[in-house]
Amino acid sequence: MKILIGYDGSAPADGALDDLLHAGLPDECSALVVSVAEVWLPPPPPPSSYEILGMTESSPRSAGPHFTYEKQLRAVEDAKANAERAAARLKTKFPKWDVSTQGTSGSPAWELIFKAEQWKPELIVVGSHGRSALGRFVLGSVSQKVLAEAACSVRVARGRVEEPSPVRIIVAIDGSAGAEAAVREVAARNWPAQSEAKVVVVDDPIDPTMVGEFIPIVSQSVAEVEIEHRKQIRAMVEDAAKRLNSQNLKATGIVEEGNPKREIVRLAEEWGANCIFVGSTGFSSRLERFLIGSVASAIAARAHCSVEVVREARKS
Repeated sequence: MKILIGYDGSAPADGALDDLLHAGLPDECSALVVSVAEVWLPPPPPPSSYEILGMTESSPRSAGPHFTYEKQLRAVEDAKANAERAAARLKTKFPKWDVSTQGTSGSPAWELIFKAEQWKPELIVVGSHGRSALGRFVLGSVSQKVLAEAACSVRVARGRVEEPSPVRIIVAIDGSAGAEAAVREVAARNWPAQSEAKVVVVDDPIDPTMVGEFIPIVSQSVAEVEIEHRKQIRAMVEDAAKRLNSQNLKATGIVEEGNPKREIVRLAEEWGANCIFVGSTGFSSRLERFLIGSVASAIAARAHCSVEVVREARKS
């Protein structure tokens, strides 16, 4: 498995690294840690000693480009050092991983996206700086951009001070191909012993219209459709939970009513989940990737825990 990790040296970024211990990842992975100095223009070539001497003699102000270069260079060197620190931290947690680093400059979100297009990881990991309700809602420009534009799965990692034991995950499904991919991904992970999963479908029940309230046959038809629909989603949940049950992972199915954007987040918070897995619609255009799907993007923004949006990488 190839994992691309965006790291900026912040506390949330460290939390994102720690969070990977609870992600069920394989013992052996190839991980690339990328740290980006937010320098909008690439550093110019360093001036020669003769040029520096000439600029100093002519005017102190003319040395500005040299000092700009030095500042940009320090930012890139700091980014490289950040990536190295993150790699060392990862190696203590995952000694069998093959971890490499890259420090670069530019827009953090776009640099991660471009690197993912070149390196073809199965998963991108980014931290989230949103800790308050408002902060989680806006999510953060880097996380939001990567989540919208990446062609593979993205984990918006929120490390927690006290991790629940055992590991607890929510798998949100809706019968779509994306949800099926999420179930397969969770089933393929290497979970610690005694881990728990809840497979959740949030159903927004059909209510009879005003006309139906006055015409009994309409109300009866709606009720019959709703009963059949509930049977189908219950069977879907039970089937998914059965597929996830293993020696280390105990899965149960739940059917809730209401708005999926709110109910899934509420259930995860009440249960103390480590992560929510949710499928993403397969996208064929940048506009579709940007829209991402209202439920997946809302959950990623609002959840108190990590959220992994599962997207099967497109075949090239």
